[in-house]
Amino acid sequence: MDAQALWITSLVAFVIGALLGPVCIPVLRRLRFGQSIRDEGPQHHKKKAGTPTMGGVMIILAVGLTTAKFALTSVETAILLLATVGFGLIGFADDFIKVVKKRNLGLTAKQKLFWQAVVTALLFGLLWWHNGGRPFTVDVPFFHFAVSLGGAYLLFLFLVLLGTTNAVNLTDGLDGLLSGTAAIVFTAYGIFAYWRTEYDVALFCAAMVGALLAFLLYNRHPAKVFMGDTGSLAIGGALAMVAVLTHSELGLILFGLVYVCEALSVIIQVVSFQAFGRRVFRMSPLHHHFELGGWSEWEVVWLFWMAAFLSAFGALILLSR
Repeated sequence: MDAQALWITSLVAFVIGALLGPVCIPVLRRLRFGQSIRDEGPQHHKKKAGTPTMGGVMIILAVGLTTAKFALTSVETAILLLATVGFGLIGFADDFIKVVKKRNLGLTAKQKLFWQAVVTALLFGLLWWHNGGRPFTVDVPFFHFAVSLGGAYLLFLFLVLLGTTNAVNLTDGLDGLLSGTAAIVFTAYGIFAYWRTEYDVALFCAAMVGALLAFLLYNRHPAKVFMGDTGSLAIGGALAMVAVLTHSELGLILFGLVYVCEALSVIIQVVSFQAFGRRVFRMSPLHHHFELGGWSEWEVVWLFWMAAFLSAFGALILLSR
């Protein structure tokens, strides 16, 4: 496959996503799908209340339409779309309950786990078919060997999807933060997939980059629309399956190090407060710690974009050797 196809795919996704903005945002506003702001969050975020949310639909549509045009030829593409749409629907239900039903917590933890398990089981079935019934293995970075997991891979897959979607979801807290970092990570992964001759995965990543950059047109500060859990869970599910299909499940820790740090900051904060009654960070996730330290929203976003670039492309170099 010519690398030019990746540029074309990304451009088409960008154009579709950019054109969806003037259509979707007014619809979301008319439906009163406005973002509610948590009381425990930074107080200056209160002014964002009412901004249209669930804009992740724009990302899913742009990726889906572009992928259907350029890469709907393989099981890999079906797996990636199932992960994106499946987790996006879970996020959509969560957003809908929060915004329309006025239940701040959205889906219960048990409901989320159930539907995430259902999507994981479907993905495992497709992966098993794609793998021809051969035992599942996980590559160990830097040591050049693989561990055979057999049927236990189903549990491993669930943990990868659960960890990635939650970590990515936690990062969606500032204008342009997740859409920008995700565009960077998918760019690195697209190059990685291309080098590994996983061309349909590379095309999907290119479509995701274009869609995310288009969404960033409307999500940059001050945001005209938020992606909501609809977008963050879809991005997380897609990212996890890109890692699975490129046999870099453990390497995802390096590619998505920003998301790992965000999740760890929450875990550390909770454990420290419950065990010792003290907070390690001013507020978690980590991006709020910098905000409350006097950084402007754009300064924090730029810092995280730079960190995402260094970690993702550092992982690309290290894991491609």
